[in-house]
Amino acid sequence: MEHVPALDEDLKKTLGPATAKVLAEQLGLHTALDLLHHYPRRYAERGELTSLAELADQIDEHVTVVAQVADARVLTFNGGRGKRLEVTITDGSGRLQLVFFGAGVHKPHKELLPGSRAMFAGKVSKFNHKLQLAHPAYEPLGADASDRDAATAFANQLIPIYPACAKLESWKIAKCVDAVLPSAQEAVDPLPPALREGRGLVPLTEALLKIHRPATKADIEDARQRLKWDEAFVLQVALARRRHADAQLPAVPRRPAPGGLLDAFDAKLPFTLTEGQQKVSKEIFDDLATSHPMHRLLQGEVGSGKTMVALRAMLAVVDSGGQAAMLAPTEVLAQQHHRSIVEMMGELAEGGMLGGSDQGTKVVLLTGSMGMPARRQALLDLVTGEAGIVIGTHALIEDKVQFHDLGLVVVDEQHRFGVEQRDALRSKGKQPPHLLVMTATPIPRTVAMTVFGDLETSVLDQLPAGRSPIATHVVPAKDKPHFLARAWERVREEVEKGHQAYVVCPRIGDGEDDPKKKQAAEEADKRPPLAVLEIAEQLGRGPLAGLSVEVLHGRMDPADKDDVMRRFAAGEVKVLVATTVIEVGVNVPNSTVMVIMDADRFGVSQLHQLRGRVGRGSAPGLCLLVSEMHEASAARARLAAVAATLDGFELSRIDLEQRREGDVLGQAQSGVRSSLRMLAVIDDEEVIAQAREEATRVVAEDPALERLPGLRTALDALLDTEREQYLEKG
Repeated sequence: MEHVPALDEDLKKTLGPATAKVLAEQLGLHTALDLLHHYPRRYAERGELTSLAELADQIDEHVTVVAQVADARVLTFNGGRGKRLEVTITDGSGRLQLVFFGAGVHKPHKELLPGSRAMFAGKVSKFNHKLQLAHPAYEPLGADASDRDAATAFANQLIPIYPACAKLESWKIAKCVDAVLPSAQEAVDPLPPALREGRGLVPLTEALLKIHRPATKADIEDARQRLKWDEAFVLQVALARRRHADAQLPAVPRRPAPGGLLDAFDAKLPFTLTEGQQKVSKEIFDDLATSHPMHRLLQGEVGSGKTMVALRAMLAVVDSGGQAAMLAPTEVLAQQHHRSIVEMMGELAEGGMLGGSDQGTKVVLLTGSMGMPARRQALLDLVTGEAGIVIGTHALIEDKVQFHDLGLVVVDEQHRFGVEQRDALRSKGKQPPHLLVMTATPIPRTVAMTVFGDLETSVLDQLPAGRSPIATHVVPAKDKPHFLARAWERVREEVEKGHQAYVVCPRIGDGEDDPKKKQAAEEADKRPPLAVLEIAEQLGRGPLAGLSVEVLHGRMDPADKDDVMRRFAAGEVKVLVATTVIEVGVNVPNSTVMVIMDADRFGVSQLHQLRGRVGRGSAPGLCLLVSEMHEASAARARLAAVAATLDGFELSRIDLEQRREGDVLGQAQSGVRSSLRMLAVIDDEEVIAQAREEATRVVAEDPALERLPGLRTALDALLDTEREQYLEKG
């Protein structure tokens, strides 16, 4: 009787140490279960040829193709001493050249005869403007007499093509899978039987057999649907348990005192809140009033007034006797928030100071670059409770920082913070503080449910009154240089009307740029990305001569950064040439025009963020995306999409469709990412939404999953230490 490997058995036993080593090192597969979850990327049909036409986009990638030999010839060189075999293969969609050298010529010359068919695997390269595979591995798809029986059995099969690596071709991985396939019988089914039957999903064992060895295309579809459900459901159960556990934690309910700080602030507001702001504020205040910690994600379009909503929540907590901390990803942003909050609050931000309001509190700033005396005073104000609100960078997380009674943590631009940082700040309260996470990067619903699945979500989708529309245009600098000249004229015109402008560049250019990156850029597109310092100098000497042009970038001394930002906000600096440090939170309503150089080097969501810095006042905004890319390129299509809509949610979908899943889920979510093999976060919206509903119901009925041992086992497998930490720290 053949050996059926246990699911958690090391692959060395079944496949031998050499193969197991390659699988572990190159593909991260260690056990029989890992290998069963290494699904085919696609399937080739014996009667249908794989498309060679698609290989042009896969230079330097390892590919597997099924094709027919068109011709093969041996060429000699070095006066007859060297031999080279050139084989041309075809599949109807295109042709591809294979080359074999030296002693490696003899065997393929005998086996790869014109008319024969085989699977070929290798790295796609370009030689003399032609695509080729050099020394590919190949597996003939039997045609001679001894192979005929095997070929007949093989004839109607769908050939699984696996994600492979240079040392292990797809068909060798298929043989490894064959060795562990019997152990699929031992797989524990994580789905509750009622759920599986109710949704007409095949059992797990059947799904694993069908995904690896399908008889028909319908088998593949059945298996995929089932395996997607597994991934979505197990992940959503982990998140539902996290939400359930959070709901059991104690927190101090924070209700604003009537006639207190919040009422005083609202009374002096020169405008009314939008309907959206009122609705979201109510959701937040309802959460703050409960005796377990709020965990809420506040998504808002650029300029939708998130800071106002967050500030009112912070004032409500101060009213109830607690303190609130706002965590910003950069010093520029922390200073900006501090300035605008102090401005909005007026004398209410001067509690305990001469001329301050009786109902007021102190609003302090805490960043890494502050001088010692200011820092000491800020720390003292926090520990005594004198300061009700603190705004800072990750300097807030340091051990030295102690709070009198931390009641609310507001995290701005969550995707820039590790989970550990969020957790460290939360542990500074006497009881877990309430948590509000804000992001101006619109996140499609499915990603919010997957990445931020332990948070309830609020969305601000209206712009406050007085916000102006932003017109966006692509400037093709290479094809039409006069368009770029016109762009600088537009900047000058805006400045002459009394407005201000931003010019954004991809890099700083102070000689400290990584020389390797610079060289790679030069080799790839003949010139490195445009730089702040170079562009500022050219503009000051040329098209913008006579205007006050200044620079802002991340390597500047913090005091200099603050000084430039302050003078720009005051209107003294007319044109600010900057890197993406201005991407979030910078608020200068008088800025009406932004020129983004080498715009094709930025992501869709990033361009949308940057654009949101203009049109924040009563004058209309203008954003010009400068690109040297060819009109037909994918990069230009991306820019056209940004120019065509101001809807951040629409753009975030486009952005995600163009990127890979791993980028979407990000580094902090690496646990989630590595567990999603079949589920596509964008395409499988329905599955994720349904899985979340089912998971919430299952956890409400049985939080410890005592009646569902199979699901518990699957959760343990998902939550290895790294992922457990990610979910624990939520």
